[in-house]
Amino acid sequence: MPDPQPDLTLPEVYQVRRVERETADTVTLELAPAAGGPALAYAPGQFNMLYVYGNGEVPISISGDPADGSQLVHTTRAVGAVSAAITRLARGQRLGVRGPFGTRWPLEETAGSDVLFVAGGIGLAPLRPALYHVLAHRERYGKVVLLYGARTPADVLYRRQLARWRARRDLEVHVTVDQAAAGWTGDVGVVTMLLHRLRLDPQRLVALVVGPEVMMRFTLLELERRAVPLRRVYLSMERNMKCGVGLCGHCQLGPHFICKDGPVYRADQIRSLAAVREA
Repeated sequence: MPDPQPDLTLPEVYQVRRVERETADTVTLELAPAAGGPALAYAPGQFNMLYVYGNGEVPISISGDPADGSQLVHTTRAVGAVSAAITRLARGQRLGVRGPFGTRWPLEETAGSDVLFVAGGIGLAPLRPALYHVLAHRERYGKVVLLYGARTPADVLYRRQLARWRARRDLEVHVTVDQAAAGWTGDVGVVTMLLHRLRLDPQRLVALVVGPEVMMRFTLLELERRAVPLRRVYLSMERNMKCGVGLCGHCQLGPHFICKDGPVYRADQIRSLAAVREA
């Protein structure tokens, strides 16, 4: 008999194994099953519903290494009551995890291509598993570039990891901030301005884009100006998700339920709907 499918409406109990504070309002949690054993398997681009007892649950992208089956990693910013409760969790505390949900980045299908990662703000978190995968199978891909924009230097995620990535010869990394601060010697400006310094073959390129929706719209426009086909651009549309299984309807965007049909979409399939402003 086939193995029974997990009940995605019921959370599994996980324990916080490690907490790393990324910024003043953002933490990265390493979670392991409270009962032991392997963590939930997932594909880069998917998300989990995280439940904090007495507070509720929210969708949070998975931001760890998909090759590490011992834990789940989530980077969370405090923007509401539940996400704020998640950022206050300490080592040893427990929370519920449902998932994984959603579609994945097309990493196997794009082997042989140059890969451009464009992230804005906390959008680097859902892109990180894809970058882990590409770097672990580096010989399968051509040129690999990461463009990352944050509001200020204090809002930059994964600082130590960014430094290690910058030291690699097989990965090109550019970081910019909207507003500089004392001691900042890097680029200042929106992330799309970084595209001007790149030499990219538009027919060979695959672009993976995550960030605020206004940033993604302008990134699409800039890639179009550079003759990148929209069928080679992928976006993660993470708006208004509540249940993860397409029942509540909060995340409906035209004919799509983002929690089931997304969050990863090919740009030519979602462009007209991506222009609809979030309520």
